[in-house]
Amino acid sequence: MGNFSRQVKKLIILAIHHLQYMSEPKLVGRVFNIMVIVAALGYFVDIYDLVLFNIVRVPSLKALGFVGEDLITQGKFLMNMQMLGMVTGGILWGILGDKKGRLSVLFFTILIYSLANIANAYVSTIGQYAFMRFIAGFGLAGELGVGITLVSEVMTTKNRGYGTTMVGAIGILGAVLGYIITANFSWKMAYLMGGILGLLLLVLRIYVVESGMFTKLKTENVSRGNFFMLFTNKKRFSKYIYCILLGIPVWYIIGYLIAYSDDFSDKVLHIQGTIIAGQAVMIHYIGASLGSLLWGMVGQALQSRKKSLWIAFTVLIAFTSAYFFSFGLSSTIFYTIIFFLGIAQGYWIIFVTVSSEQFGTNLRATVTTTVPNFVRGSLIGVNALITFLIPSCGKWSAALYVGILCISLAVFSLYKLKETYGKELDYMES
Repeated sequence: MGNFSRQVKKLIILAIHHLQYMSEPKLVGRVFNIMVIVAALGYFVDIYDLVLFNIVRVPSLKALGFVGEDLITQGKFLMNMQMLGMVTGGILWGILGDKKGRLSVLFFTILIYSLANIANAYVSTIGQYAFMRFIAGFGLAGELGVGITLVSEVMTTKNRGYGTTMVGAIGILGAVLGYIITANFSWKMAYLMGGILGLLLLVLRIYVVESGMFTKLKTENVSRGNFFMLFTNKKRFSKYIYCILLGIPVWYIIGYLIAYSDDFSDKVLHIQGTIIAGQAVMIHYIGASLGSLLWGMVGQALQSRKKSLWIAFTVLIAFTSAYFFSFGLSSTIFYTIIFFLGIAQGYWIIFVTVSSEQFGTNLRATVTTTVPNFVRGSLIGVNALITFLIPSCGKWSAALYVGILCISLAVFSLYKLKETYGKELDYMES
């Protein structure tokens, strides 16, 4: 009997050790894992919605009774409301991601976005439209940053670059789906489908587990998600500002050069043939998906995120210049320039990864979520500055000067930021 008791006790101890082993957070080496898939699909929905508005801007505003120049004026107003929602949501979801957990934020953000997008299909006034774009942006704000944070923290140091690259390459294709949907269905149906996609993703997230680094963080006596910590230390604040400035050219290109490529190509560049804004957006994002894959792989091959970014910026400067000096070219060549601009700005996902890797676990979600949303929000300032300069120097010069400013600040920031390839992320900001 005593021997039997000892055997039972031994089995119980072994079972407890096994359960402890199974519950311990382990870094994932596989590139395609549930974390990457769910984060990629979250970004897919994010991009689908961001691009969707640029595509349905004209037909939806026409349905509300707007014509002529009001289509551009009201379109900028709605985009600014969406970006304001993303900035607001970026701060809140980032703080909650560090305080309450990465996973809970991913559930709430997609739910809010889904319901807002469904409501978008039923707006009847510009006020309702603006409010729902704000709420949709508010919900979407947490998708990319928290998703990249989760992927970075659950994958091995060697392979996390591949993981975040897959998130970008797959996610950006949401723009292609947005174009296909709007080409075959009404703008209202496109919004409804975006909401349904979000709800389906919500179900899939049941299978995702919390980051091991965050689980460990909860046991530490350290401030979590303290947004103001980013401003109380000069070195930390400088890094944060550099991260934001690094990404601004992306939304200068997407939010102005591509979104209004139909107007710019016709009235300023006099392109031979018709440029359709929705088609330009789709072509640009196909390039961005390939660029995301390209720059991610280059970074892994060179074992340097910064070297990959330097190459991407060289391509970006070359094709931004080509865009501005494409006077009188054919629409085919202009679309080709837009495609290569997309490849260049595919560095976006590396920029978000670098931002995530610059900071400790207790501030990582806050930074990784606020930085891309502040970049998106910078579009408000970009549009305002271009509008301010147009009366004095014309649309072409105004857009060019603002582009030079955005790219110059990004290049300076890249020079100042430290290399993060292979960096150990399990540490705290004090």
